[in-house]
Amino acid sequence: MGSEHVEMRKGPAPAQETPGRTPGQPGVGSRGSNACCFCWCCCCSCSCLTVRNQEDQRPTRASHELRTDFPICEESSTPTLEEVSAWAQSFDTLMLTPAGRNAFREFLRTEFSEENMLFWMACEELKKEANKSIIEEKAKIIYEDYISILSPKEVSLDSRVREGINRNMGQPSQHIFDDAQLQIYTLMHRDSYPRFMNSAIYKDLLQSLSEKSAEA
Repeated sequence: MGSEHVEMRKGPAPAQETPGRTPGQPGVGSRGSNACCFCWCCCCSCSCLTVRNQEDQRPTRASHELRTDFPICEESSTPTLEEVSAWAQSFDTLMLTPAGRNAFREFLRTEFSEENMLFWMACEELKKEANKSIIEEKAKIIYEDYISILSPKEVSLDSRVREGINRNMGQPSQHIFDDAQLQIYTLMHRDSYPRFMNSAIYKDLLQSLSEKSAEA
């Protein structure tokens, strides 16, 4: 009876789990199903994005077309020697032309502060809008991208300006970020612009144009 009792209590052996795998964890081979790669080059950009996961096939939100992402540089003709020399006269002159902004953006990237220029450009685009719903959508995106403390591209603003934006986000106008834009413009003028004028980026461009002018 003792041996029969023991045999009756024996159940099927538990299924053995593969070491290093947790239940429900996909195998290594399935990682490619959600692969994503991006490549960027010089003044043009190309991206390759492969998403096969059914979860990522849901419709994108309407604001997709209103993102504040800008090309790595604005379309512009090659600046002249006179134009580049004029950038040294004032920050306003530098910021007036796409070529000036492109050169300055390139410098800001080396200092990891390009978000200041991107925010300024986004504010300029917002001011051109007249449609209320688009203004609200763009204002929300600019807030998420550059004002929110959770954003990796958050710009540096004082508490007074930040509180003013927060108060007006319920009914934003195209000028909601004017104070913040001015503050960032002043920051770039006082802090980054003097270093840009002494940078290799500016000096090399100026020298290159000077040599071409001498050869002509």
